[in-house]
Amino acid sequence: MSFLFRACAGVCLTLCSMTAAAGGAEPSFQIWLNPGFLSRHSDRSQDYREDNIGFGAEAVLAPDHGFFAGTYINSDGVRSRYGMYQWRPLHWQLKHVSVSGGLIAGFIDGYPKNDGGWFFAALPMFFFEGERLGANFAIVPTSDPDHRLVAIQLKLRVQ
Repeated sequence: MSFLFRACAGVCLTLCSMTAAAGGAEPSFQIWLNPGFLSRHSDRSQDYREDNIGFGAEAVLAPDHGFFAGTYINSDGVRSRYGMYQWRPLHWQLKHVSVSGGLIAGFIDGYPKNDGGWFFAALPMFFFEGERLGANFAIVPTSDPDHRLVAIQLKLRVQ
């Protein structure tokens, strides 16, 4: 899975290096950077880490499609890496904020219960995006009520 992570990161870096078309036209894609995320776990008796700092990049290719890649310190205090696809078919406009909803799906590593190896994950997510600042809200539904969580990821648009 290391190849998959490098491939997703390569796509994001390639998109970051692209420039807008001549004449100052708005780019057909967006690049966002984030410092990891904050999470809130349903089981408050566990000592889960909820300040999941790291670094990530998000490339929005079209209103319905994008990619994430990055790294963060997970809830178990171990470094995780991820590469994910975004599908966001639902769209609303709230004043100057674009809101999208959909699913993210891809691969994550670093969690001890998976022996630190890569595993597939799919989650519902909402995207709130202003001119330069945005936030992503993820919901991690599981069959085990003790492992449910919500997460917020703040982001800055750089292109």
